[in-house]
Amino acid sequence: MHQIKDLQKLIKLTGDRAKLDAKANETYIVYKTAEGQIVKEYSNGTVIPVIGQDVPDA
Repeated sequence: MHQIKDLQKLIKLTGDRAKLDAKANETYIVYKTAEGQIVKEYSNGTVIPVIGQDVPDA
């Protein structure tokens, strides 16, 4: 049970660090919302959905 809580804490800390790095470098983070939408979040709080043309070819 502690492993799950530890993992959740590490995931949260990783996200927080990514936000700090994005702010320091004046860029954004990309993540998938609970609804399944991929979004860009800027350090000022602006969240923009990523649409098909923004996704690079694999």
